[in-house]
Amino acid sequence: MGLGVDLVGEDATKAARRAVREAIGRTSLPGVRDLIPSRDRADMRVEVTVAVPGHEGVDADAVAAEFPYGRIAVHAVPGGLRMPNGTDAGPGEDHLICAVAVVAVGWLG
Repeated sequence: MGLGVDLVGEDATKAARRAVREAIGRTSLPGVRDLIPSRDRADMRVEVTVAVPGHEGVDADAVAAEFPYGRIAVHAVPGGLRMPNGTDAGPGEDHLICAVAVVAVGWLG
């Protein structure tokens, strides 16, 4: 799991990418190659669910590009958090958004 925040700009893709990077950074999968029948990490199946305000605007390809290998599927769903960021900068810039990402790893069989 990971949390990503866009402090200014309300960019759902940016928050989602940051959440995925945090999820990757806090996880270690030693020996995962031994669990994949083909022993090829390209055959890893990576399912990403990211909950974020403005989920319909998430660029799934940009989020998938955060992963170094595997076959990636990104599903953006409503959720996360949107709240004033204290700047009073005006519409589209005066809120922060938080995304939560959950990453599941398996393999193609």
